Amino acid sequence: MTSPITLITGTSSGIGLEIALQSAAAGHTVIATMRDLAKAGALRDAASANGVTVDIRQLDVTDAASIEACVASVIADHGRIDALVNNAGAGHVATIENETLDDVRQVMEVNFFGVVAVTKAVMPLLRASGGRIVTVTSVGGAVGQPFSEAYCAAKFAVEGFMESLAPVAATVGVSVSVVEPGAVASEFVPNIGLSSAKMVAEAGAYGPALGAYLATSGSSFARAQSSADAAAAIVAVLVADAPPARSQTSDGARAFVGTKYSDLDGSAVQHLTRGWVAS
Repeated sequence: MTSPITLITGTSSGIGLEIALQSAAAGHTVIATMRDLAKAGALRDAASANGVTVDIRQLDVTDAASIEACVASVIADHGRIDALVNNAGAGHVATIENETLDDVRQVMEVNFFGVVAVTKAVMPLLRASGGRIVTVTSVGGAVGQPFSEAYCAAKFAVEGFMESLAPVAATVGVSVSVVEPGAVASEFVPNIGLSSAKMVAEAGAYGPALGAYLATSGSSFARAQSSADAAAAIVAVLVADAPPARSQTSDGARAFVGTKYSDLDGSAVQHLTRGWVAS
């Protein structure tokens, strides 16, 4: 058996970088992609330090030509793709009155349409190989959270897309899984580019609630799961004989998501999340 050819998006840092390393260590031929190859140094150094090989290529999930070129190059070099890990994404903190519709559209473009576009491009190859899709979503794909309206909407959309695709893909031999991390200590939060004091000062009537939310969020990330641990849970799904349709990366994430799935009238989630914005 040759090693599986696995395409991973968003591997320049954090969970994606760790997924690439751990997938390679598990025996996969890893095509590690990122939007900006100038940021590839961290992955190259980590791969060298861990004694694994990764094939780093450019792929911008919001650019159709970039997706097409990357997939074509993988086929030219390897002849097939056996697994796709949709990991690329971007954080966003705002409320709708204080942002533009273009802001919301951009969040959806990166976090939802990017996933859809890469999945569409790779699906015929996965059908040919009897492969699998593992999509990294978020507990925010199950539980709506304050000041995360656009981000959670995108992650909800990804979960709905994948949950709906799963039975259809299964008829042609492709498995579909989503994995939901909670708070993870990675570059994801710094990459949002938050200036808390500035955001609160500019939030107008929402300033007190935003300040309370940022304090709560900061406390959660102070107790965050490591990127390596979250990636280990994701790679476990990638290599499983019978991968689950949905899983979480930690006990905390499981408990949080469980609140939603046992909350038929929405009262439990609202009680929880309203506490995050109480000043």
